[in-house]
Amino acid sequence: MDGWIIIDKPVGIGSTQVVSAVKRVLRQGGYGKHKVGHGGTLDPLASGVLPIAVGEATKLSGRMLDADKAYDFTIGFGTETDTLDAEGKAIATSDVRPPRAAVEAVLPRFTGAIDQVPPAFSALKVDGARAYDLARAGEEVVLKSRAVTIHDLRLSAWDGAGATLSARVSKGTYIRSLARDIAYALDTVGHVTMLRRTKAGPFTLDQAISLDKLEESAKGHALEDILLPLTAGLDDIPALAVSPDQARALREGRKLIGIAKHQGLHLAVSGQVPVALVEVSGPEIRVVRGFNIRDVEG
Repeated sequence: MDGWIIIDKPVGIGSTQVVSAVKRVLRQGGYGKHKVGHGGTLDPLASGVLPIAVGEATKLSGRMLDADKAYDFTIGFGTETDTLDAEGKAIATSDVRPPRAAVEAVLPRFTGAIDQVPPAFSALKVDGARAYDLARAGEEVVLKSRAVTIHDLRLSAWDGAGATLSARVSKGTYIRSLARDIAYALDTVGHVTMLRRTKAGPFTLDQAISLDKLEESAKGHALEDILLPLTAGLDDIPALAVSPDQARALREGRKLIGIAKHQGLHLAVSGQVPVALVEVSGPEIRVVRGFNIRDVEG
């Protein structure tokens, strides 16, 4: 059980609860204990793609955190909340409801490289404490602006009181901050009323399953049918074929010399078995992250 289970997380539960659910169904299905982690937190009020790493795939969770993400989200105009979503309390109101044309006209200002201030209710640390803990305690939270990239941003639906947008964004982007700033640019206020992640790295909703489907597969001892291979999280990394002896050397942490034509990050594979993420620099090949996966003979 080394790979990915892509969950379509429902509204109302957190990412760590989904991780716990996967651990539970692995035990119930007789698969034993495995390391389980997620590839990017989704708030309880958000739904959508949550990659769950199992076994050796947990070594790639950091790469998934750094990957681009895509979201559909709705901005409800007229009320800003302290959390910038529907869970918080109102802190500002406005009678301004911008027309559709105005929303479409302002979106190019938020496309490309931009600076944004994260929400006070976020997991970022301020002097060693979580920002959301300080905010909940009533303390003023001042977070620094950060550079992020909005690769694509477009209006997908409109109902007069709110706008539903689709966005593809870089790591570190807060959709709640983006919604707040768009509302400000339209001379009004707003907050996120719906947030759904449609893509995380290479994983999309087409690959995602419900928690009910997860439990059904576990009861039928068929989790292998929904487990995507570890390599599914590395579709942007070229493969580097290595011999059994070279694979053994990499597993022992030794460097290889002169077997790669191209520089940069590669996935070393022995047959169909992932051996390690390796960095090719000049003639040297060194291990970045090794995988403890053996073939039938290994």
